[in-house]
Amino acid sequence: MDEMSRLIAALEEVRDDVDFAAEAHLVEDGILDSLDLTRIIASLDEAFDIHIPAGEIEPENFDTLDAMLEMVRRYRKP
Repeated sequence: MDEMSRLIAALEEVRDDVDFAAEAHLVEDGILDSLDLTRIIASLDEAFDIHIPAGEIEPENFDTLDAMLEMVRRYRKP
């Protein structure tokens, strides 16, 4: 499974009612709220074996799939 598929699977564990691939602005459009972000962070931590520091918890890092994947890549262990 490629990284984007893993990302979508992790997100769908949190919100299976959202078509993450079709949405362009998840936070900006109010699709995801702060509780969702907390659950997404935990899901990404587990799915990718990473730790997302508090300083990275900014709406722009969770607004799009590409932004989330870029953030995951920054914290993946080589």
